Amino acid sequence: MHTLINKPARRRPTILPLVATMLTARLSRPLSQLPGRTLNFYERENGTRRPLLCSPTSFDSAGQRTYADVVNPAGSKAVLVTGCDSGFGFSLAKHLHSKGFLVFAGCLMKDKGDVGVKELDSLKSDRLRTIQLNVCKSQEVEAAVETVRSSLGDPEKGMWGLVNNAGISTFGEVEFTSMETYKEVAEVNLWGTVRMTKSFLPLIRRAKGRVINISSMLGRMANPARSPYCISKFGVEAFSDCLRYEMHSLGVKVSVVEPGNFIVATSLYSPERIQAIANKMWDDLPEVVRKDYGRKYFDEKIAKMETYCSSGSTDTSPVINAVTHALTAATPYTRYHPMDYYWWLRMQIMTHFPGAISDKIYIH
Repeated sequence: MHTLINKPARRRPTILPLVATMLTARLSRPLSQLPGRTLNFYERENGTRRPLLCSPTSFDSAGQRTYADVVNPAGSKAVLVTGCDSGFGFSLAKHLHSKGFLVFAGCLMKDKGDVGVKELDSLKSDRLRTIQLNVCKSQEVEAAVETVRSSLGDPEKGMWGLVNNAGISTFGEVEFTSMETYKEVAEVNLWGTVRMTKSFLPLIRRAKGRVINISSMLGRMANPARSPYCISKFGVEAFSDCLRYEMHSLGVKVSVVEPGNFIVATSLYSPERIQAIANKMWDDLPEVVRKDYGRKYFDEKIAKMETYCSSGSTDTSPVINAVTHALTAATPYTRYHPMDYYWWLRMQIMTHFPGAISDKIYIH
């Protein structure tokens, strides 16, 4: 005879309302007001103790992350930045030039006389040189290496910095995205970064310099309809970590910059471009996919993408400042998070909380 034991009724988890409350509370006030811990440190010179406020992230009154231990600009040390035709790369080239660096601005469209290239060339400075550079073409990458090496006063002292900024983006759910698109995005964002880094590492090692890889918040957390981009940026994150471990004993510092939504500021997508991509995507879909999903569902997803693309930050200075700090600080950070509060908090939840919790908040 079996004895039946009544099991207690399964209770619904209570952690989700708690997480929602925490999110609401944190989003309602600046991060500078979040609680921190006060520690004392001993000052050897005069034997006194002074308080030190410690918190996970430091922000100034304007909500920008502040950086400590920034050294003086590196004079005329050489830095190569990829993807300087527009966006972050264009702004970085001008900013680093103003800081005294010898800047090599890699431009995809230099041979075609792109407007961004013309503006950089118009500075007519012997410390800013645009070069033709497609990070997907080994011949152009090797030509860039020779151009930099021949321009250095003493090539044996190497090149100070490499900023892997060149990248492309796209959108579309998995069944809406062709294999060609997956390969194209990865070729630029991931393999372009690997190709550039491998080619320039001998020069970087000689200078005990810096490698800064521009990733994304979507390199840390996945997002619907962005799988090609997420895959490539997750790869950049992994590559950067492996490289950092390997370069540590050689004195080369590797940092990752993970921008939030700056689509508006970089003019990556206009409403017209989104519609053009969407129309081609729909036309190229297999008939079974179009039938199963329907045009209404497809258009709703495109509308969401348009909303996302029009809601980003218009100020790129947090990204520029992060890269500058990574190049000039005595002890640069492993990762930089130039993004607004919402995305910063979302990234912490999605990377630190159990998946069931983040799924409940952001999917279900």
